[in-house]
Amino acid sequence: MQHLLRRKISYIIICALSIPFTGFSQLRSQLNLPDYDDKNFHFGINLGMNKSHFNFTHHPIFLNQDSVMVVESINNTGINLAWLVHLNLNEHFAIRTFPLDLTFSEKAFEYAIKYPDVPGGETPVMLKKVQSISLSFPVQLQFSSDRIDNFKVYTIVGVKGDLDLAANAGKKNAEEVIKLKKFDYGVEAGIGFHLYFPYFVLTPELKVAWGISNLHSRNQSLKYSSVIDKINSRMISLSLTVE
Repeated sequence: MQHLLRRKISYIIICALSIPFTGFSQLRSQLNLPDYDDKNFHFGINLGMNKSHFNFTHHPIFLNQDSVMVVESINNTGINLAWLVHLNLNEHFAIRTFPLDLTFSEKAFEYAIKYPDVPGGETPVMLKKVQSISLSFPVQLQFSSDRIDNFKVYTIVGVKGDLDLAANAGKKNAEEVIKLKKFDYGVEAGIGFHLYFPYFVLTPELKVAWGISNLHSRNQSLKYSSVIDKINSRMISLSLTVE
């Protein structure tokens, strides 16, 4: 289901990104929404795709055992759905937040096993997936350039907290998967641009997020968990906002 939704959102984003190249040049002769930036508040719907993975460190026990030879973090794609609230502070600075910000992502660890337990279902290469449904609470500071006709560039920096609704750290029957904590926090930065059309503003944005907290709920008695020490989230996302 999530795979089909990712395909549909990819199609929507590709179609929307084609708008500036097919129709925006025809709008340069007129100034659209001339009073739009004079409003204190803006609201928008955000739709995007993300590429996420885990940044991790090996535990010292990794060097002292001979079962798990290699551990790698695998990149995977996901989707973002959010509602934007934008408060203008002055001509160039604004505060942004997302009262509703859902991120669907899937990350994975790949293990190279020297002595796989074939009767137990192990293979020389084992892939352990971790699915996440995160509710984020970001606060961002936006700096915008001067508006040039129907175009404006901006950058953002901010902090956020995440609540993973699918975190498995408290599950008792998840012995063979990597257990993660529910709460995360981190920083993010990005760049985007506003395209002013007669009835709406379209905003493509590229953003990178770095998780700071250690997500790993380590269990030293489990083979797949014991060889990993700290786990931090990493994500890059491309999104479109319609305001």
